[in-house]
Amino acid sequence: MARLGTGIGWRPEIAGVVERMPGIDWVEAVSENLCPGHLPDSLLRLRERGVTVVPHGVSLGLGGAGRPDAGRLAALAERAEVLGSPLVTEHIAFVRAGGTPTAPQVLEAGHLLPVPRTRDALDVLCENVRIAQDALPVPLAVENIAALLSWPDEELTEGQFLYELADRTGVRLLIDVANLHTNHVNLGADPAEALAELPLEALAYVHVAGGFERDGVWHDSHAHPVAQPVLDILTDLASRVAPPGVLLERDENFPDGEELRGEVEAVRDAVARGRRASRGAAAGGRAPRTSGHGSAADDAVRQRLGLAQAALLSALVAGAPVPEGFDPVRLEVQARALAGKRADVVGKVAPELPVILGPRYRPAFLAYARGRPMTGGYRRDALDFVAHVLRTVPGDADPGVRRALREWWLERSGPVPRSTRPGVRLARAARRVLLRR
Repeated sequence: MARLGTGIGWRPEIAGVVERMPGIDWVEAVSENLCPGHLPDSLLRLRERGVTVVPHGVSLGLGGAGRPDAGRLAALAERAEVLGSPLVTEHIAFVRAGGTPTAPQVLEAGHLLPVPRTRDALDVLCENVRIAQDALPVPLAVENIAALLSWPDEELTEGQFLYELADRTGVRLLIDVANLHTNHVNLGADPAEALAELPLEALAYVHVAGGFERDGVWHDSHAHPVAQPVLDILTDLASRVAPPGVLLERDENFPDGEELRGEVEAVRDAVARGRRASRGAAAGGRAPRTSGHGSAADDAVRQRLGLAQAALLSALVAGAPVPEGFDPVRLEVQARALAGKRADVVGKVAPELPVILGPRYRPAFLAYARGRPMTGGYRRDALDFVAHVLRTVPGDADPGVRRALREWWLERSGPVPRSTRPGVRLARAARRVLLRR
């Protein structure tokens, strides 16, 4: 695996800071935010300087019950080729469910959700990873995710699950030490035990990110400074193996350049401490054998997993009953987090909406999202939200806001959405009868 060095997540908001930052060997960019024919000038300048750019996917859903979408795989492959990347990365997660005869509506989570650590789910994930590997021009690495909830009746620890995945497919691992900390606080998983079980020879690189704790729950926000316990886990990992690359992620609430450089230096220092305390290769995990053993994921296995994932996602985004075995309190925390994530992303995709609605934007969106799942992308979600507001807010309430929303909606979607209120529908029907006369 290529030695990447020290890197930072490239985001448009900090593009200039990243370009000026000394000692940055590589950057990672969210694949879905890149257009291969119109790459940002900042990324092109970094490439010209010899800085490696790695595309990081967020929407493939390798842990879902369905096989990976060919179009999404082709898009990820195209970005790797255009950027000349040595590898691409994705997540061990599911992001949508449904679309089957038994669960016909496709629901989008809008975020990464944990895969049950069961033999069935592992079989499906391994087959999906192999499909992705065959479609990509460069090696694939997959990332462990942060979780606010756990599945009932799991059969493997996180370390065992990741070990078997690497063992059976030969896939590389992107280990997020912030996510190990998140799962320690939220689920009681021991980061040291997880690291001890991993095949660290399969390590592609490491993610480091900030978060915060509220009411005993750790939120992996990517919008706060990196906490010391996360740096301590990084030091532990670096004492077991020399990481090929380490990257700081920051997605929101960006600090000034000096503070960001300080975070990168803290990451470097944590790795250096771990290397000084190295316990040698004997403690560095087990190398994956790429043996290809394990059961194939037949249609019955995929259907069982799909039904379970659809039931969980329906409870999280559509107000359906909590599936048996799940903690209702944790599901409520996850549901609020998903709705908040949707509100944040829609506010970025359609930045006019927070301006038009002002402080009413977020509570209005959260109320809308509670019982209305996302069935398309975020742009569709923005249109559906505005349609909902126009249909449900009384016509005499803040006419200036209504007019601005109507104009926004018309510019992007066509005729103003028709009201579904009984009185308005009755008036429309009466007008049609009168016109026919």
